[in-house]
Amino acid sequence: MLPGGEHRRRRATVWGLGIAVVLLAAVAVAVIANAVNSPTSATTTSNSAAAGSFCNVTQIADQQLPSVVTIFAGGGTASGVGSGEIIRSDGYILTNNHVILPAVAGGGLQVVFDDGSTAAATIAGRDPLTDLAVIRVSGKSDLRTIPIGDSAQLRIGQGVVALGAPLGLSSTVTSGIVSALGRTIHVPGEASQTALLIDAVQTDAAINPGNSGGALVDCSGDLVGVPTAGASIPSSSGEASGGSIGLGFAIPVNLATKVADEIIATGKVAHAFIGLQAEPLSASATRESKRPQGLRVAAVVAGGPAASGGLRVGDIITSIAGAEAVSTDQLVALTLAKRAGDRVEIGYERSGSRATTTITLAARP
Repeated sequence: MLPGGEHRRRRATVWGLGIAVVLLAAVAVAVIANAVNSPTSATTTSNSAAAGSFCNVTQIADQQLPSVVTIFAGGGTASGVGSGEIIRSDGYILTNNHVILPAVAGGGLQVVFDDGSTAAATIAGRDPLTDLAVIRVSGKSDLRTIPIGDSAQLRIGQGVVALGAPLGLSSTVTSGIVSALGRTIHVPGEASQTALLIDAVQTDAAINPGNSGGALVDCSGDLVGVPTAGASIPSSSGEASGGSIGLGFAIPVNLATKVADEIIATGKVAHAFIGLQAEPLSASATRESKRPQGLRVAAVVAGGPAASGGLRVGDIITSIAGAEAVSTDQLVALTLAKRAGDRVEIGYERSGSRATTTITLAARP
């Protein structure tokens, strides 16, 4: 999905707000894993949730915890723990890419189920750009899958429940509300690059390191998001403080399952390509043109989708898929959420005249 629409207009980044966004995979905390396996003893409810959430948390825990697992990746100092949910009964589990990264270089993957049983796992495929991955366990069949919801139907203020393994504490349940929708969040990626969480769901349900890759469900117990990142307040030394501050972010399930289905079918994800580079208009440019915002086309790939759609260097993009063009993140979101062959309407301005073109996206080279 793309930023836009009536309830998506709250899209914003969190950089520059005096907080840091950190990924929620815990490193080297396996010593306390499975210290709490009982859903009853591990369940907590946030204060804000008591006022705003009407979910039957106990019922959700009983029904959905068997579909949520704890994932141990790697070994020794290069190890980590996170969470995942069973999306297919033959052993496919959805999680975050950063959760399984310690195993990419050759370390092992072990999955702990809600009943305490374990199984080895292999990587079915992963997508660093969306920070999603799918793993598959062996020696297990007829696993209970988590029901899939519809993140497009989420509304601000509705109750949600987070299930996962913060700090390796399996079968932990917390509750809260949907605090905001349509967030665009930059998070650390592989090889010093940045991954982008698009259309992310913001929640005040307590999520901490180890919750990454777990389940954010609605009051029906349906999966609506994959908790991936949390905000923390930097200390005086500049380092992020630990613990939830009620600002967590989840990848919407509609995107997550789309990526997961492609991984299961092909072992990889083929993202779309638009074939242009753009930059925000400078403050002076917006004053001179009396235009409130827009993106200047800085480069166009010859023969690419944007060029075929008629865009040129110097054009000012004014709208993207029906939403005002305010950030280059919107163009990145196109390439992550869309696939080759999808058509996108782009509004632009050239020499004072406005026009609209429809661009057919191509496969990323």
